[in-house]
Amino acid sequence: MHVLRSEDVAAAASLHARSFARFFLTSLGERFLREFYRAFVEDPAAVTVVARDPAGGLVGVVVGTVVPDQFFRRMLCRQLGPLMVASLLAGFRHPRAVVRLLRGLGYRGGVPIRARGALLSSICVDPVVEASGVGRRLLEAWWSAVQARGVTDAYLTTDAEGNNRVNRFYQRAGWNLLGSYRVAGGRRMNCYGISAPPG
Repeated sequence: MHVLRSEDVAAAASLHARSFARFFLTSLGERFLREFYRAFVEDPAAVTVVARDPAGGLVGVVVGTVVPDQFFRRMLCRQLGPLMVASLLAGFRHPRAVVRLLRGLGYRGGVPIRARGALLSSICVDPVVEASGVGRRLLEAWWSAVQARGVTDAYLTTDAEGNNRVNRFYQRAGWNLLGSYRVAGGRRMNCYGISAPPG
């Protein structure tokens, strides 16, 4: 397992698009996704892990941050121009996504659930190797890297409905369901958390 590098950004965006073909971030296009992953390469609070195939190609990536509120503020400050250009292009292709995108610009990692610690923002695995255990190893490596930074709790969110396989994946990996909530538009989300054992 390795960290995400600047030269991996385009491959990470492409991998995300292949892994989450029908999800909102993917609908914004690979240009937007490249800016999203670039933010994790450049931020000191980011925690990233990638998995590579024998030829060095990217087959899995997980990104997050140990200080979500500060991370997303810095991302907007640093990359507002490129993000806006990518967002405008996405808005032309998918006009109904604009309202959700504008709401997303105010996102700081907060959830209406008692959650604390590092935020796991995205994990994706190449569908070709999905059943090989790469996702589980990525998740474990990311959590270990978070703890190595002195952080003992982490959380993530994922769709509650129509997403049984992903929810089971987190539960089997030892993440506990902290609660569910609805976001604007009625989409129901699950929030999972994990904590290091005391001592």
